[in-house]
Amino acid sequence: MRFRILGTLEVRAYGDRVTLASPRQQRALAALLLNPNSVVPVERMIDALWEDEPPATAVKQVRNCVSALRSRLGETGAMIVTDGPGYRLRTDSDDLDSLRFRRHVTAARGLAAQAKLVDAVEEIREALALWRGPALDGLRTTTLAGRAAVLDEQRADAVELCAEWRLRLGETGEVVRELTEFCGEHPMRELSHLLLMRALAKEGRYAEASTLFHGLRRRLADELGVDPNPDLRRLHEQILAEATPSDPEPAAEAPPEHHHFDRAVTELAEAVTWQWRAEAELRSLHRPQPIVLRWSAAGRAGKPARRGDLDDIAETFAALPERQLVVLGDPGSGKSVLALMLTLELLRTRTPGTPVPVLLSLASWDPRREHLDRWLAGRLAENHPALLNAREYGPGAPTRLVLGGHVVPILDGLDEMPTDLRAAALDALDQTMAVGRSLVLTCRSAEYEQVTREAGPVLGAATVVRLEPVARQEAITYLSARDSGRWLPVAERLRRDPDAALGRVFRTPLMVDLARIGYGRPGADPAELLGAEDAAALEGQLLDSFVPNAYAQVPQSPGRNPKTSPSGRYTAEQATRWLGFLARHLERTRSRDLAWWQLYRAVPAGTRSALIGVLIASFFVVTGQLDDGPALAAIYGLSFGGAGYLTHRFGRAPEPLRTELRFAGAAGKFAGRFAIGAVVGVLLGLGWSLATGLVVFLAVVFGLVFAVHVWLATPVDASRVSSPRTILRNERTGAIALSVSFLVSLGLFDGMAFAFTAQTRFLPVLGGRYDLALAVAGGLAGASFGWFMARGVAAVCYGLAGAIAGGQVFPAATNPVLPIVVGVFFGGGIGLAVLVTRAWGNYFVHHVWLAATGRLPWRLMHFLDDAHRRGVLRQAGGVYQFRHARVQERLAEISHDEQEDR
Repeated sequence: MRFRILGTLEVRAYGDRVTLASPRQQRALAALLLNPNSVVPVERMIDALWEDEPPATAVKQVRNCVSALRSRLGETGAMIVTDGPGYRLRTDSDDLDSLRFRRHVTAARGLAAQAKLVDAVEEIREALALWRGPALDGLRTTTLAGRAAVLDEQRADAVELCAEWRLRLGETGEVVRELTEFCGEHPMRELSHLLLMRALAKEGRYAEASTLFHGLRRRLADELGVDPNPDLRRLHEQILAEATPSDPEPAAEAPPEHHHFDRAVTELAEAVTWQWRAEAELRSLHRPQPIVLRWSAAGRAGKPARRGDLDDIAETFAALPERQLVVLGDPGSGKSVLALMLTLELLRTRTPGTPVPVLLSLASWDPRREHLDRWLAGRLAENHPALLNAREYGPGAPTRLVLGGHVVPILDGLDEMPTDLRAAALDALDQTMAVGRSLVLTCRSAEYEQVTREAGPVLGAATVVRLEPVARQEAITYLSARDSGRWLPVAERLRRDPDAALGRVFRTPLMVDLARIGYGRPGADPAELLGAEDAAALEGQLLDSFVPNAYAQVPQSPGRNPKTSPSGRYTAEQATRWLGFLARHLERTRSRDLAWWQLYRAVPAGTRSALIGVLIASFFVVTGQLDDGPALAAIYGLSFGGAGYLTHRFGRAPEPLRTELRFAGAAGKFAGRFAIGAVVGVLLGLGWSLATGLVVFLAVVFGLVFAVHVWLATPVDASRVSSPRTILRNERTGAIALSVSFLVSLGLFDGMAFAFTAQTRFLPVLGGRYDLALAVAGGLAGASFGWFMARGVAAVCYGLAGAIAGGQVFPAATNPVLPIVVGVFFGGGIGLAVLVTRAWGNYFVHHVWLAATGRLPWRLMHFLDDAHRRGVLRQAGGVYQFRHARVQERLAEISHDEQEDR
């Protein structure tokens, strides 16, 4: 006979299941099995059989129940014996699963004490395999529940023991899978969460570990009013310290006493405030009579529906039990404006120690490649590069800000992500933000409904609000605020026929604003809007008029500030053509972020690679021609030009370095870099048999070249926000400094080698025209150069080029001027090769190409700044975006149609 209580109650005899006639018999047997080989008094049997008040004949009914139970169990029924005041079930450890479970656990503990962890894990897994669910599942009266809960607690202890031992064996993946489910079933067990956090951290999944901690902390606070235990808090701090991206400044150089992480939070709040306050002023969002944005949220069970406007959305968000908000609306309904104004209001009312709202566009996130928290930390680092300064803020401050709950992400534009990424993005948001974290998300209504159908129920704790259409009277008031007379025909049409094309179009703030921009100028007649019978045609008319109206030529004030006023130098035709090209570029790349360092993608891959290859080859062709004639010119040109082509065809595109010129604290690093450069100079001089004095001279030059780059360091002020222009300026400084240093050092070396080499030959082949030893030296130098510039692909390509070109043997110079010219062209080729592997150099070459072919203006950044001041573009950190996705889509469509007509 086998009895099983670790799950539902089950009795088996000779392999067959024994069915008990009534729930009362089941409860009687359960009471006996919970106390094997022990006397269960009749009073306890009565409590087990009856939840409520027992009948007067309870004692007699217990006796009858036990008698019936013995009969039902047949021969095994004899195991139930009457013993003094009650009954006792005689059984051994093989007959009852709870006893076998305890035996396995005891054996496992003994094995672990002997450091036999593999055997201990195997033993305890056998114990856990006996469980089929909660003890006595479905059969718990008050009396039975207490004893069954003890068994459940023993099982939980065994699960945690097993996880701890497996972690010590390095089996983190299995621990994560098992404990994730277990913690979901036991959301308040601190040890289980601690072990799961350890396992996640060992797998590098720091964001998930931090999310797990925050969820547990919130549940403990809400239900018990306590904080997680000290071990958990220490582990969380350790995870935050470990979850740091690679930092240009080693952590060893940042003593803990100089870390000002709290200051990073304050300065981030200041920076975000300045950033979006300036943007709001530029967009004129604080007009005396702004258009009213109203929202509504459907009621939930037991809670009334909510309604409000832009003025109270921050107060509503702060009062939510779960601070998660989803803002939906039609295209042009004002979702981005609401997100911006919500950010500013939350910053205005923020108190010290509370999270900082950070407004970000979702357009640049690929959830299939990057975890949400890693992306958030990356965007913080991009917009506030000083946060990467380990000396000032400690290691990995952006990651610690995100994982530590110090930021509230306000994520604008789920609908602006590529269609195939939206479901994955929403699922990732649900997993990362599901427990105890604040979030604001905006999306178009139709796109959100579609993606929720694909992704299933998500963000269940979030409050969903919908932006309502602009009320008819509010649209009239907004349009006629300055000149009510000219807008009378429009107002009358809206009142008389609100469902006509004009009324339907003017239900979104974007179209109302475009109408005011287009027809608010003196001389414009708003009555022209009445002629459209089709809503889509009227929307197209308003969108088409936006850029021409923004670039209308008006007299410029003599006292205008050129930094805050449009320049007036661009015509509407030019702006439409250039902005249309940029819009098409963004549509092709499925992006909303106009980043100058990604402009190269507007040129076909083959064209841009060939362009760079030809530019690099031209310098080396001249070098080879001057060295030894056309044959060497062809070898040099094909080698280095081909290396440049292949590097830019198949290598990774460069990202801008967010640095600034800083001398303080760089002496030690300067000396180290100088030593490395000096060694390289000595090796090159000796390899080409130069005199001792020249070798020393090269050592000094190369030392300085290598060392000066330490002055390009991470910024120190986190309250400054990156802008496209500041990123370009800083990157340009670094790129030019780097390329000039290589131009000078390697140009000087090549000229000196050409003029002063002792013509020593090591392993000549091909009739003395090629030296294998010099080829190896040149290949190693080229590979090192390529790796330093652009890693793998470049290392291979320039290594081959260096081997081919470096092994060439040619006569020494006879003309004293010739080495100087050769050095200039060789250094120029190397400098150009370095320049185009930097973001600014890559941008410069392709911008010149696009400007020369008429697709972009020559002063592109000036043009983009001007478009920003006119309200055509908006600025989001280091990138520009079109004012609205509808504007980008319309300009791209017009540009495409014009291209087709040519």
